[in-house]
Amino acid sequence: MADSELSAKLNRRTDINEGSASPAKVSRSVYAEFKEFSIQEIKEYRKVFQKYDVDRSNFIDFMELKLMMEKLGEPQTHLQLKSMIKEVDEDNDGQISFREFMLIFQKAMKGELECEGLAKIANVCDVTAEGVKGAKSFFEAKVAEQSKGAKFEQEIKAEQEKKQKEAEEQKARRAAFKEKASLFH
Repeated sequence: MADSELSAKLNRRTDINEGSASPAKVSRSVYAEFKEFSIQEIKEYRKVFQKYDVDRSNFIDFMELKLMMEKLGEPQTHLQLKSMIKEVDEDNDGQISFREFMLIFQKAMKGELECEGLAKIANVCDVTAEGVKGAKSFFEAKVAEQSKGAKFEQEIKAEQEKKQKEAEEQKARRAAFKEKASLFH
């Protein structure tokens, strides 16, 4: 079975190299692609992803997914783990990138998850306490949906202001250091 998987991957890579197949399209920004999540929510999901990306390869491979499910108290069989990867593995590389990890939560929000194990990840790793998923009623969900554009801009502004404040503080610290250093010269 492992030989067939390897040969399938090598054949796909050959097809991509020869131009008869194209690699999966990857979005440059998960923030732009997954607009249903706030910047902060995506950052929280990235922390969860990085927690389980043990080898720091920026991918959750089969063994890391197995470990993740065990730590979440939801151990899976090898077949279940393979089907979990297959459901979100758009580039067919046999591992889950952060973008593909975000697909789990996007599909869960839309009710499109087929694999039970992925639904368990979405439920256990729920970092959202607001927005459509946590809305108490249909109308609250609609209001949240309409305010997402403004919310996104506010988050960007807040982040820019935070960076500007940090830069000003750093500038003040440097000036204070230079002033103290001048006393010794």
